[in-house]
Amino acid sequence: MKCPSCGHEDDKVIDSRSVREGRGVRRRRECSHCQERYTTYEAIETRPVLVVKRSGERAPYDRSKVVVGVTKACEKRPVSLEIIDILVDRLEQRLASSGRREVASGLIGRMVLDELREVDEVAYVRFASVYRSFQSVDEFFTLLQDLKGGVFIESDGFPETDS
Repeated sequence: MKCPSCGHEDDKVIDSRSVREGRGVRRRRECSHCQERYTTYEAIETRPVLVVKRSGERAPYDRSKVVVGVTKACEKRPVSLEIIDILVDRLEQRLASSGRREVASGLIGRMVLDELREVDEVAYVRFASVYRSFQSVDEFFTLLQDLKGGVFIESDGFPETDS
C-alpha cells in the first residue's frame, strides 16, 4: 500500500476493526518513512450486479446513487449517516444473497422502502413519493393509510376506516 503523503510502500498496521457487520475490515496504517497515518478499508469482492431500469437500459449498481436517494429522503430527520450506511449495507447484503446478476430498479426501490419503513416513517413517505411518482394527493393518502394500518385520522379527530 502506498502512503498517500510520500508514496513510500512500506507501512505497518496499527489497528484493525471489523466494519459493515463483519463484511469488511478498517485498518489504521502508519508509513515507516514519513510516519503519516491513514485509514484503509478491505471488503469482500462481489460479483457486479446490473440494474435494469424502467426503460430496459442496464447499468452497473452504484451504491452512491442509493445513498444519495436515501440521504435526501432523510434530510432534516433524526437519521444519522451511520444508520443510512447500515441500511444500504443491508440492502446490498440482500442483493448479494439473492444471487441475481441483474436486478430491476423497481425491486431496489421496494427494498429501500422496506428498510426505510423501519427507520423513519417521514423518510419512508418522502422516498415513496419519488419512487412511486405520485401524481395526486390521493396517492399520498393511500400510502399514509397503509402506513397506519388502514386507519386514517381526519382533522376532526375521529378515525375513519376504508370500508
